[in-house]
Amino acid sequence: MPRLAAYQDFVRETGPAGFVLVRVVEAKGSTPRDTDAWMLVSGSGTFGTIGGGRLELEAIDQARAVLAGAEAAPLALPLGPAIGQCCGGHVTLSFEIIPPARFSETEALVQAEDAADPEVWLFGGGHVGRALAAALLLLPVKVHVAETRADELALTPEGAARHLTALPESLVANVAPGSAVIVLTHDHALDFLIVSAALARDDLAQVGMIGSDTKRMTFEHQYVREGGDRERLARLTCPIGRKLADKRPEVIAATVAADIIAALVDWRDSRRQDAS
Repeated sequence: MPRLAAYQDFVRETGPAGFVLVRVVEAKGSTPRDTDAWMLVSGSGTFGTIGGGRLELEAIDQARAVLAGAEAAPLALPLGPAIGQCCGGHVTLSFEIIPPARFSETEALVQAEDAADPEVWLFGGGHVGRALAAALLLLPVKVHVAETRADELALTPEGAARHLTALPESLVANVAPGSAVIVLTHDHALDFLIVSAALARDDLAQVGMIGSDTKRMTFEHQYVREGGDRERLARLTCPIGRKLADKRPEVIAATVAADIIAALVDWRDSRRQDAS
């Protein structure tokens, strides 16, 4: 979900004194966030988070002291009983005043984070597809919904990109590397075409298909019979989500969204390890 609009609201409420950029510059042991975390603190509000709890309260107090004229010195905090936290790690924070003339710099930080959000493509905009789109729109991902039915696509939650097409499988080629592709159409034959196209790629974080164990077995037999590489089937997640007695769309969506985020994070971390 893009954060730029929320940032712009924060800026509009900021006075001429500007705000303070708080960064986690060092994180050792068990900490709420890592060194990519930052937040903005003005005299009356905040944007972003460095992990919450007493750590964040201490950071906000220090940032507002800096706005009032105190030295912008780093703050080292052990996350133990002394500050009412039990993480056991150690965090060092930096503080920098950002005057109005430099607001574009922090806006660029927000835009960079939004641009780095991975894509999740939902093929199918029925009850579960809509519930899953709504759940994902609360998360740092770009949501796309592809449908063959205009009336169903029109019900897609605001904020998701909509794609009306007679050949949804053709859109798989447009999906960005590192994305998740989740297939939940109303037609098993269509599911087969989309999943087959997704499995042909080796650069997706997740390929998932709604259904039962029986549906997976049926898909596997057809996939291999039509020349698909059996080894690629290991990349298919089907069924998706957890098996629960409650099968309401919103409940299914909650468990599937959690699995999607886990797959996206695992993919990102594996790419970082490969690059290091």
